[in-house]
This record gives sequence, structure tokens and C-alpha cells, in this order.
Amino acid sequence: MCEEKIDKSCKVYRPRDVMDDMKRKFRVDISYSVAWRGREYAYENLRLSTPEQSYKLLPGYLHMLMDTNPGSVVNLEVSDGNKFQYLFIAFAASIHGFSYCRPVISIDATHLKGKYRGVLFTAVCHDANQHIFPLAFGVGDSENDASWTWFLGRVKSVFGVNPALVIVSDRHRSINSAVQEVFPQAFHRICMYHLLNNLKTKFRSKTKELEQHYIRTTKSYNLQDFHMLFYTLCSAVPGVKEYLEDVGLDRWTRSHALSRRYNIMTTNISESLNAVLVKVRELPITAFMNEIRLLCQK
Repeated sequence: MCEEKIDKSCKVYRPRDVMDDMKRKFRVDISYSVAWRGREYAYENLRLSTPEQSYKLLPGYLHMLMDTNPGSVVNLEVSDGNKFQYLFIAFAASIHGFSYCRPVISIDATHLKGKYRGVLFTAVCHDANQHIFPLAFGVGDSENDASWTWFLGRVKSVFGVNPALVIVSDRHRSINSAVQEVFPQAFHRICMYHLLNNLKTKFRSKTKELEQHYIRTTKSYNLQDFHMLFYTLCSAVPGVKEYLEDVGLDRWTRSHALSRRYNIMTTNISESLNAVLVKVRELPITAFMNEIRLLCQK
């Protein structure tokens, strides 16, 4: 049953799905661990490779990827013990197409769900039709200073440096450190909704008033409107003035922006890309990267 389901579901079949199907078809309750082992056995029978085998197949897959996508850039980095450390992929179409896109890059990371976990790093922008345009993908061990610096360093080497470049992200400390080190000349802006969530956590008693006034303040176009709305926000939520000024008014407001954000105030394009990949994030590394290739080449 597992093999048939895996084959019909584009090779993405979760242990929870196995449990539900066993209950529905055979009226048998099985534990999550039993479902997981059954699914892994089915993967091996279908020759989809185990997680360990998938890492061994990765160099060969990347070689074929370069052969069939001339101009693409791939970096695979391993440790002294020949163990996987980092992976970076930028397809040729993304590299050539970026010069026709607005110079605003949204960066984000999301956790992988396979046996060896890890983190997927993404760099995304808007094309001229306001569609999501993936630029680069990376895989590392976790969100830390070293991995973010490595990923952004590869992004810089492939896509170059634009004097008007804007990078939009959440307020993760490692992102901030990496952007300062790799793109010191870029304008680093904060996603307005991530900052709003930070504010809600810090000022829990004033959530309703905070959200209403904060969004209007953030989106105001001129300084006169900003000062009026910011005063209202600070009056409604004591303590928020110092907090937002410490973040930097130019990093979260439209009116104080020192560069063109092209109305891109959030990292929603990154979140949307993550949502598309949510089911395939549990696949072995080579199969996962192939799903990304298929998505980008549709």
C-alpha cells in the first residue's frame, strides 16, 4: 500500500498519511513509529534511496544539473571528514533574469524535515510582472552566523553588487550579522509583519491598538503623516517609541526609507515559496533538490 501511495503522490507520503490510510482501509491503528518505518521500507523498495545514499548521489546529480543547465552555479562544500556541510544552487535562468528584476531581494530560511534535518536558505525577488522569481537556494546545518554568511557570500559572488540593492528579512541576529559583513553597502530592511509579531510579543496588553496604529504608521508615504500616526501609536502603547527607534525608523517605515523598496514591505514572497515546498522538505537531499529544479523550470 505504501509503495502505491508514494508513487501516486509524487513520492511525498507522510507517516501521518500511512496511519490515516491504515485506519480507513483496514480499521487498524498503528503508531507513528510503525508508520514511519513502513514508509522508509517502501522508499527503499522503490529505489528512491535512503537519506545516506542520497548524500552519496548528490555530487553526481549536481554534475548532471550543470551539464543540462549551462551557466548555472553550484557549490557543494564538505568538511575535512568528507561530510556534507553546505550546498548552494543558482540556476542560469535566475542569474540572467535578475538584471531585469527590481533590486529588492527577500531572504529567509526554513527547516528541513528529513532524517538529518538542516535548513533551506532562499533568496527571492519580484519580476516585472510582480511574480515570484527565485534566485538562489542553499542548504546548511542551521541558522547561524557561519551558514548565513556562507550563503550570502555565494549570492554576492553570483549576482554581484547593485548600489541600490535592498535586502528584506526578519530580525534574526545571524541575518543581520551576515548582511553587514557581506553586503555592507546594501540597504537592509525589516519585514513589517515580522516586526509586528515582535511587538505583539513584547507589548501583549495592547495588541489591538498596536496593530491598528502600527500598520498605518509603517505604510505612510510622507513625514507629516508619519509623525502624526507615530505619535498616536506611541500614545496608545507606552514604551513602543523607544523600541521602534532602536530598530531604526529607516528599516521598517516607508516614509524614512533611504532607498526604493518598490512597495515590498514584507518577506511574503519568501514565505510563499516556503509554503510551496512544505511537503517535499522531508525528502532525501537529492530528491529534494530535484523537486526545487522542477519547480523553477515549470
